[in-house]
Amino acid sequence: MTKFYDVSRTINEQLAVWPGDATFSGPRVANMDKGDIVNVRKLTFSSHFGTHVDAPLHFVADGQPLETLPVDIFIGPATLVTVSKESGPLFPADFPDLDWVTVERLLIHSSASHKPVDQFNQQFVYPSPELADLMGQYNVRLFGTDAPSVDAFEGPEGLVGHYAMQDNNIIILEGLMLADVPDGEYELIAQPLKLEGGDGCPVRAVLRSSQDKNS
Repeated sequence: MTKFYDVSRTINEQLAVWPGDATFSGPRVANMDKGDIVNVRKLTFSSHFGTHVDAPLHFVADGQPLETLPVDIFIGPATLVTVSKESGPLFPADFPDLDWVTVERLLIHSSASHKPVDQFNQQFVYPSPELADLMGQYNVRLFGTDAPSVDAFEGPEGLVGHYAMQDNNIIILEGLMLADVPDGEYELIAQPLKLEGGDGCPVRAVLRSSQDKNS
């Protein structure tokens, strides 16, 4: 039997955002309870709200916009690994048992999946440039994390994590919800909208058990 895990954060008014970013608003502009023939909502939120993709344009002035990224980056084999660190940079040594030859997309499960969703947690794990370089050596295509960023919240280094991913041709997926998902091999499906000039976009991220993907 095929097993699916929805690893997206629910979009609503309660979901915390990066401090200073736009919060979610979704009022009904047509409402059947008020006599309209349909229900329609007007949605307002940041392009980096909840579970979302960072396009290179987000942090590189002439970087690739969202709609130009190959769609197959967001569909395919993914390796989910739980890390014990509560915060700070992740290094290659934090993955002693990982066979990098088999990794095409790396997903990080940390304590961020177990924090209250209505509170922004400023302490989380993020990849070091050394980890990004190692992933680049093994042609990892996507780095996914349940943390809100691949850089520290207020670090002196700035956006070194983002830049290291860009230097190694790795696309970033942030804000996953990986509570109760076992470590292992999966198929990831996490397509963003085809948003022209997009610097990022929320996604509906799903993991499918790899042993069942041909069923």
